[in-house]
Amino acid sequence: MLEMEKHYFYMQMALREAKLAAEKGEVPVGAVIVSADQFVAKAHNLTEQLTDVTAHAEMQAITAASHHLGSKYLDQCKLYVTLEPCTMCAGALYWSQIGEVNFATDDPKRGFRANGGKLHPKTRMDHGLLAHEARELLQRFFQSKR
Repeated sequence: MLEMEKHYFYMQMALREAKLAAEKGEVPVGAVIVSADQFVAKAHNLTEQLTDVTAHAEMQAITAASHHLGSKYLDQCKLYVTLEPCTMCAGALYWSQIGEVNFATDDPKRGFRANGGKLHPKTRMDHGLLAHEARELLQRFFQSKR
C-alpha cells in the first residue's frame, strides 16, 4: 500500500470510530494509533458514558496503545484523529512523545494550536486529510442537539 493510501485507510478507520461515538451520543471524535504499519489502538470519545471529562478519543487511544506496546513512549507511532486535539490531549501526546499526529479538521475554539498547547519538538504533524467528512459529522451531531 502506498503511503498516502495508508494515511487514508487509517483516517477512515478513525472516522468509523467517530461514527460509533455519535451513535452513543458522544461528540463524534475517533482516534487510531499505528505502529510499524499496524494499528495498535482505536478509540472514540467516552466522556458521557464514563462520566469523565478526560475520556477523549486521544486519551483512550494513548492508554490502549501504551498497554499494547508495553511502553509509555509512543515515539515510533502515528496518531490519526478526526478533530484537532485539545490542550489536554496535546499535553498527553507531548508526554508520550508520539512520533506523528495527523488530524482531519481544525478546532479553532478548543484546539491546542489556538490555546497555547504544543506537541513534542520531535513530533511531526499534518492535518486536513478527510477534513470535510470529519467536519460534516461534527456539524450534523451538534445540529441534532439544538
